[in-house]
Amino acid sequence: MKKMILFVAEQRDGVLSKVAFELAGISSVLKGEEYETAALLMCEKAGNMPAELIAYGADKVIVIENKIYSQYITAPYASGTEQIVKKYSPEVLLIGATSIGRDFAPRVSARLATGLTADCTKLEMMEDGLHMTRPAFGGNLFATIVCPNHRPQMATVRPGVMKKNQPDPQRKGEIITENLNLDQGKVKVVKEAKFQKKNDNIEDAAMLVSVGRGVGTYLAKAKELANALGATLSSSRAMVDAGFTSPDRQVGQTGKTVRPQVYIALGISGAVQHLAGMEESDYIIAVNRDKTAPIFDVADLGIVGDVKQVIPQLLDKLSKRSE
Repeated sequence: MKKMILFVAEQRDGVLSKVAFELAGISSVLKGEEYETAALLMCEKAGNMPAELIAYGADKVIVIENKIYSQYITAPYASGTEQIVKKYSPEVLLIGATSIGRDFAPRVSARLATGLTADCTKLEMMEDGLHMTRPAFGGNLFATIVCPNHRPQMATVRPGVMKKNQPDPQRKGEIITENLNLDQGKVKVVKEAKFQKKNDNIEDAAMLVSVGRGVGTYLAKAKELANALGATLSSSRAMVDAGFTSPDRQVGQTGKTVRPQVYIALGISGAVQHLAGMEESDYIIAVNRDKTAPIFDVADLGIVGDVKQVIPQLLDKLSKRSE
């Protein structure tokens, strides 16, 4: 009988989150010949979501349908996950490091008396178990953590880091329905208010213009370039720390991991913490006046020059092309 890698397939309003497909992808990479992958889907109505998870790589989908899962409340999520783990005894439990995952994963870990490695950016299955790598000391070091004495080995995984599989609608898998007596907890949602957010999440952007310390007060021109290209603005940590950009725009180990089709790095030297958040981009263009900057090691196209001179030239070229 094969051992199990279980991952929580996060959904919101009946729609699977992107990280659910990413966890299906990394689970299928980790499983080898010894393991099978299973998705845990906690929802009000499953609909087509189990079929989607199988298409993206899950061998099994364990479904808990309950009205309480129409909204996120910590206790029922922790209770459902705990009961499934105790019944199926997976070797590994993976949860997305989203606002939901970061909330209930520690509670599950405490209930199961096992360790939890948070915000992982790399997972490897070795002879002694799962090796979980995460940034440490403010992103200045990478720590690889193992959990040799307790099961399951638990990790939350940073969204945007792991690759999704190409979906195969013909793929077959097993769907299991579980009816559980869930811990309702003491929290009750009295009212839910939803706000329309501006759709410029850097994790979803096809093209990013990313600004670093070298841009500095020349940020307005960089924004103009992003607008001219139809791109989304992102930044390095230095620009966030200096107050030029907001934390939700930060790319890197202590920010977000992105995989756009095109990543344009302006005045970014390319510290290892930043590279870890963007080096999987399809095409990287770097502009920096230091020809030895590490960013050029990962760039597909490098321009050695001052961004304050290069950006106006790019804007001029774009203006002429539009004309």
